[in-house]
Amino acid sequence: MARRPQDYDDIPGTFVFDAERSRQGYGINMFCMSLMKDENRKAVKANEAEDLKKFKLTPAQTEAILKRDYNRMLELGGNIYFTAKLGATDGRSFQQLAAVMTGSTQEDYAKMMLGGGRSVEGNRSKSGREKSAAKSKAKTHRKSRSKRG
Repeated sequence: MARRPQDYDDIPGTFVFDAERSRQGYGINMFCMSLMKDENRKAVKANEAEDLKKFKLTPAQTEAILKRDYNRMLELGGNIYFTAKLGATDGRSFQQLAAVMTGSTQEDYAKMMLGGGRSVEGNRSKSGREKSAAKSKAKTHRKSRSKRG
């Protein structure tokens, strides 16, 4: 079943992990959580494609996992904290994963985060709804002040 579009789906570079996405990604997340056990990590390393058959995954989810396409895993319902367990199984740090997911080097990602993170400019709602909401709030505030005074 296709995911219903949400108002917050237009935030650049973000897949909000809501209840619907959680249901959609249950198989991905259960696979990743299984990696907390050593015997499961060994099974994945021995024959990952076969091990994935134990989980209820769509073909797209299976492909994203096998390709280590973390952004696609999140889009398909994966939770960043669960998918990080897959990265750890591969010997990658969370910082390394975040760098890959943002399309930067680990060094550049670390510098950006130490410098205060990404600027919010250009990283807000694509539709500009936050601008119209801010204008509306300011108008309401001005009207209420003029009525008092």
